[in-house]
Amino acid sequence: MIIDLRSDTVTRPTPAMMQAIMQAETGDDVYKEDPTVNELERRLAELFGMEDALYFPTGSMANQAAIKMHTQPGEQLICDKWAHVYNYEGGGVSFNSGVSCKLVDGNRGMITARQVEENINPPDFYHSPLTSLVCLENTTNKGGGACYDLEEIKKIREVCDAHSLGLHLDGARIFNAIVAKKEDPKIYGRLFDTISICLSKGLGVPMGTVLVGKKEIMKNAIRVRKVLGGGMRQIGFMAAAGIYALDHHIERLEEDHKKALEIASVLAKQTYVERVEPTETNIVIFYLSSRISEKKFLDDLQQLNVRISSMGQGKLRIVTHLDYTDAMHRKLLTILDSY
Repeated sequence: MIIDLRSDTVTRPTPAMMQAIMQAETGDDVYKEDPTVNELERRLAELFGMEDALYFPTGSMANQAAIKMHTQPGEQLICDKWAHVYNYEGGGVSFNSGVSCKLVDGNRGMITARQVEENINPPDFYHSPLTSLVCLENTTNKGGGACYDLEEIKKIREVCDAHSLGLHLDGARIFNAIVAKKEDPKIYGRLFDTISICLSKGLGVPMGTVLVGKKEIMKNAIRVRKVLGGGMRQIGFMAAAGIYALDHHIERLEEDHKKALEIASVLAKQTYVERVEPTETNIVIFYLSSRISEKKFLDDLQQLNVRISSMGQGKLRIVTHLDYTDAMHRKLLTILDSY
């Protein structure tokens, strides 16, 4: 039994999802003739109350496309210092869009409206980049699955409107936030100009992200996707997996959250753990005591067939997911409690 908790991207399709994949009706999506892709896009646009949607192979590409559509070369976006668009997308902000990032020292990957306002460059001061976009992430990856307070996002929206800034949401784990906070997805559609909705994390789909947004911004999405090399053909097989996940894998995210909370609770009691970050969804972030070797700890877990991630600077991450069974959970809790 290998317990792989490095990420919620390690899942395999369930037998029922495989059946949906095999039975998918497909066409050429570059010509917009794949009926299953079109249906997935329609459903997610409707679910979030957005006007348009486009299927992308990855979340990073969807984020990069959104940034490119919102900005011009030489401009600047505002994001948290831990933001995925800055840390984990290969420098794509500068490479693909010629845009720089104004990094904000937020709380667990989340920034406030006041911080956004403080970091907007004066538009008439031509020595600094023109601020044109704010990027938020919900839930936050490096922030340990933290969920934004919708009231704070509403305040950020007001700041963006006052300064004519775009507002993009990296929604890689947006369904985790929606389930944890019992929110209506349409609220997000009213607050953001664009949202990337990843299917290959908590929902357990092999691949795919759908970018939803306002029609005026999304009108260039398919062109930008082509520029980034994201044109796909009979991709309805994967879109069918996405539709299956929307029907069957959203509510069960509560199970992942419950298990993560139980792991965090056990870790918090261990003398080899210095501290555990607050755990809201399916990500547990913790730090080892200074007397414990991180390499030895990870090697010891590996010997017990347990895999977790190191995020650098002493930060360790555990992510619960669809393939993490009750039996695995019981075994892991025993291992952590007896280490």
